Amino acid sequence: MPDSPTPADLGFRMPAEWAPHRGTWLSWPHKEASWPGKFDVVPGIFARMVTELARHEEVHINVSGPDMEEGVRALLAREGAAPDLVRFHHNPTNDAWCRDHGPIFVEREVEDGRREQAIVDWGYNAWGGKYPPYDLDDVVPTRIGRELGLPVFHPGIVMEGGSIDVNGRGTLLTTEACLLNPNRNPELTRDRIEQYLCAYLGVEHILWLGDGIAGDDTDGHVDDLTRFVDPSTVVTVVEEDPTDENYEPLQENLQRLKKMTDQDGRPLRIELLPMPRPLYHEGQRLPASYANFYIANGLVLLPGYDAKRDGEAQQTLQRLFPDRRIVVMDCTHLVWGLGAFHCVTQQWPAP
Repeated sequence: MPDSPTPADLGFRMPAEWAPHRGTWLSWPHKEASWPGKFDVVPGIFARMVTELARHEEVHINVSGPDMEEGVRALLAREGAAPDLVRFHHNPTNDAWCRDHGPIFVEREVEDGRREQAIVDWGYNAWGGKYPPYDLDDVVPTRIGRELGLPVFHPGIVMEGGSIDVNGRGTLLTTEACLLNPNRNPELTRDRIEQYLCAYLGVEHILWLGDGIAGDDTDGHVDDLTRFVDPSTVVTVVEEDPTDENYEPLQENLQRLKKMTDQDGRPLRIELLPMPRPLYHEGQRLPASYANFYIANGLVLLPGYDAKRDGEAQQTLQRLFPDRRIVVMDCTHLVWGLGAFHCVTQQWPAP
């Protein structure tokens, strides 16, 4: 492997998303081609998201430079975002999907009880080379590591943040459809990919789901399917209509989950989330999923698509996160870019 010793050798591990945050990282949207015909509403959605997050934690925003920063500051001021908790970083990007091109933070405890942090900078190729150019996105984690003075590890293989989910205790969820797709790392076997995940994220137990949902251009990211909500509990989306194209793959994933255990050999507790009604734009099925929520300090951002099923998903997550507000925001326009809240955020754990 490129780095020796690896993060796991040095005692680093990726924390769970619900662990305390210092803040959330975003890359401000600017690529109109990602939301053809609807881009004008997207910055406003981001501004409302930042406003909610800044009630609870810092928000760190990648922008291309001073001019973009000035425009975003003005928009956030109109929205009422707390300015003292918003930070700007002049890191040019190709697109806004910070979950996949942003820094993956790992941490370890040191002798005096403090935690030291590092960044893992996986290779990024815009989901198998689908949307070039992506050279600016690919170097974002290293730029951030340099700015923060943190060590940066380079595994040398392609991996996106939305393709994995961890429970912070040693277990990681992913999908065969994505990680075994030859457009990522065709030279790597499944066993070899597992070795990289263990070495760079500090996990030791990997759970593999199958296919993703219809309309997902990431080839099956797990953050549209199944998410850990505590060390032993997952929520997974299911489709109730047997005629829907998502019905069978989601049922297959559910059956797999029922046979899975955590790192200590205990069966997973499984909670179900509904799928929204099918959402189309210009004849294209969109990857709308309630699994694409984001867990922050004090709140969970839940993408909204239709009132009745939004409410069902909100009630389930409120029961699972009783100490956090579940904030539902309309994502029918955001998901035209083929992603929602989890896709555009990346957590920065509290040191």
